[in-house]
Amino acid sequence: MNVRQFMRVRADMPPGHVRTPAYLRGKVGWVERQLGPSPNPEALAYGRQGDALPLMRLRFTMAEVWGADALHPDDTIDAEIYAHWLEPAEAPHAP
Repeated sequence: MNVRQFMRVRADMPPGHVRTPAYLRGKVGWVERQLGPSPNPEALAYGRQGDALPLMRLRFTMAEVWGADALHPDDTIDAEIYAHWLEPAEAPHAP
């Protein structure tokens, strides 16, 4: 049996080139898969090489993303997010 690893996307709103969707910041999803290290686009956008960072595919329910406005609360959306944007979290509560 697989145990879901839940992660919260940091709610930061830094200036500049950021690849993490604003509508997912502060939301909790689970790791669908780890994709391995990938160049950091936040560094590349400014001409810096930067280190390759772990990239993860997270899955979020529509209820988590849109709350009571979710038309189909159990549907999901996947997003690839770099590990430096993530922090461990508890499973989200049902709306």
